[in-house]
This record gives sequence, structure tokens and C-alpha cells, in this order.
Amino acid sequence: MEDIVQFNKIAWNKKVDSKNKWTIPVTSEAIRSAQAGNWQVVLTPCKPVPPDWFPPMKGLDVLCLASGGGQQAPIFSAAGANVTSFDNSPKQLAQDKIVAGREGLRIKTIEGDMADLSIFDDDVFDLIFNPVSNCFIPELTPVWRECYRVLRSGGVLIVGFANPIEYCFDFKLSEQGIYQVKHSLPYSDLTSISEQERIENFGPDEPIEFSHSFEEQIGGQLKAGFHLTSFFEDYWENEKIKDYMPSFFATRAVKP
Repeated sequence: MEDIVQFNKIAWNKKVDSKNKWTIPVTSEAIRSAQAGNWQVVLTPCKPVPPDWFPPMKGLDVLCLASGGGQQAPIFSAAGANVTSFDNSPKQLAQDKIVAGREGLRIKTIEGDMADLSIFDDDVFDLIFNPVSNCFIPELTPVWRECYRVLRSGGVLIVGFANPIEYCFDFKLSEQGIYQVKHSLPYSDLTSISEQERIENFGPDEPIEFSHSFEEQIGGQLKAGFHLTSFFEDYWENEKIKDYMPSFFATRAVKP
């Protein structure tokens, strides 16, 4: 297996080419609504982020972290924020550029690994918006450390992440709505299954994924210095597992 960052970059570029749901830019109507002060975004697949999770957007310095795709960054920009979109996939960033050009918005786009924000100075953002994406990197500690560093005091970190329990099930049986425990946690596409199994289960072009425990997700944010202020659960819309458990979680945390 080649470098994970490079592999997942190519995988997400291919998702843009195949018009994956999370690569489709927002409509002009959504931008006009945001400009009028009526907007919402998702952090997890279905449930909109509560409006009171966000500071007032006008003039806010926002980092959309691993959030390319022409979806959230343009909405924040239309709502009046100064937006930087930082993503591993240049084609995902291109989607943000397409909407910015189409709608006359200002979005700064930077390609990079979400675990390395060294391009940014300390204390430069008021809000970091990180939808479900940390399942594509092996370690979270660098992410929380870097997010804490680049946020100003009082800044807000909003994160969505996958339920780690789902990684323990047999993947083929899960497609049939049968949830049989097979893999121990933490799970890794690189070590929990063989390369042949990975290709058979997901195909050769799917991004490499890793499970992360609640200790890594929530405990890691707390250890980095954040104060957790809110939390919600979300479910897959059309997957049988929604009848049994939430598949996603979201946290709101503040840098004191």
C-alpha cells in the first residue's frame, strides 16, 4: 500500500469524477438563501447542525477542514464569513472554486493533510468545521492538537465522526442487514483485513478507512484542551442499521 494520504487523495478525486453525493456543489438557490440569512449545513449525513452551534457568521474566520466539495464552504462564505477550505483532494477543492466563481464568493482553497496545519499561524480562526472525514486518517491526536493551535481563544471546533462499532461487523452480511461481529477494534483497512478482502469488500478505489474510539474522538479533544459544549447523534437514511443504532456523532467544543 502506498502512502495513505496520497492513496486517499486519488480515491476522493475519483469520487468527484463519479459524482459521489459529497462532491456535488450546492445550488444557486441555496447560496441566495444563505446571503439572505437563511441557511443550514450538515456535519453528518442527514441531521442539520443546530443553528446555535455557530457564532454569528458575518466577518468570522472559518476553516473548513477536510470539507471540500462545494457544499459547506460556499454556504459559510455566502453567509458573510471569511472562508478557507483545506482538503486533501484537489478535485474536491475545485468544487469549492466552481461555486465561488459561479456565485461571486471569496473562498481560499488550500490542499493538504488534515493532520498537518503547519501552513497556518497560531490563533487565526474563529471556527473550524470538520464533517465526517477523520475515518480516513490513522491518528487523531495531531488533528486535535493542530485545531487547538490555530483557533483563537473562544473559537469553536465542530466535528462529525463515524460510530466505531460499525467497523466490527462483517461487511458483506451488513449489506444484507445482518450485523454479525467479525473484526476487533480498532479497525484498519490496512491491518484488520487483507488487501484482497479490502478490494472484494469495497473495490480498489475506495478510500482507506480507520475506526477511532470515543476515547480518541472525545477524550482526544478534551486532552488537547477543548471544552465540550454540545453533542448529537445521526443515522443513515436508507441503511437497515438505522433501526438499531446511530451511525454518526457530532461534537461542539470551544477553546477556552
